[in-house]
Amino acid sequence: MEVNFRWALVTAMAPIAWGTTYFVTHQFLPPGYPLYGAVIRALPAGLLLLLIGRKLPRGAWWWKSLVLGTINMSAFFALVYLAAQLLPTSVASTIMATSPVVMMLLAWSLLSERPKVLHLTGAGVGIAGVCLMLLTGAAAVDPLGVLASVAAMVMSSFGFVLAKRWSAEVDVLSSTSWQLIAGGVVLLPFAVAVEGSPPSLDGPEIIGFGYLSVIATALAFVAWFAGLRHLSAGTVGLVGLLNPVTGVLLGTTIAGEVLTAQQLCGLMLTLLGILLGQPVAARLVAMRRQRGRARPAGPARRRERVGR
Repeated sequence: MEVNFRWALVTAMAPIAWGTTYFVTHQFLPPGYPLYGAVIRALPAGLLLLLIGRKLPRGAWWWKSLVLGTINMSAFFALVYLAAQLLPTSVASTIMATSPVVMMLLAWSLLSERPKVLHLTGAGVGIAGVCLMLLTGAAAVDPLGVLASVAAMVMSSFGFVLAKRWSAEVDVLSSTSWQLIAGGVVLLPFAVAVEGSPPSLDGPEIIGFGYLSVIATALAFVAWFAGLRHLSAGTVGLVGLLNPVTGVLLGTTIAGEVLTAQQLCGLMLTLLGILLGQPVAARLVAMRRQRGRARPAGPARRRERVGR
């Protein structure tokens, strides 16, 4: 249980870092360059991890890296970048919050990981909490942004489960670096064809891309894929709900606003949903059931006292 808790903490680094992505993208990065934005985010991160790991793909991992890189990195980054430019952070984050359910269903079909009652309950509670936290008022919704966000959520959920299925073959650092490099290379020609010349970046934009590439990509994905190796997809998916929690707390801190009662309630529900999906919750429920079974019924206990 202690080992699982440590891996849950490691995994939590990823959604906490990702929770800052929408804010950084919306505030500091140039609009209108979703493809170049994804390339600039993925390639430097992958090369950095490759420099650290110093391993090249072998055998089937050439095409597996290409598949995972296209799903988890190139398409996902481009769609997230586009959604961040077209949607309010609240709407985009709420859509992404449904990913734990999608991951559980995909893991059931691809990995034979049957969804547990606590995981499904945690997902329902967590999604309700996210809605309370984020959907606090009317916001303009762009249909293209919604489509991009839904596509990013479904594709990433499938890619993460597929990566978990293949995870035993290579170490986390290497597989993550190969995915990031493959994703960036695949996307580069599309960026040139669609968006022309790369954007001219000023100081804040360079810092913004540097943060996204090193912290919210290289470090975050290594932590995330490491968690997928040691925890169930349902548990990892629920840890991902820390993404919108981070976004709300970051926005509140920067804006200097106080959380409303509705947002506080949503925050508590989201955290409760995350906790319900952790192994410690399942263990506590199992211990309680065992105690209930071990305790004699009332009449039997009275007869036992009379016999004595």
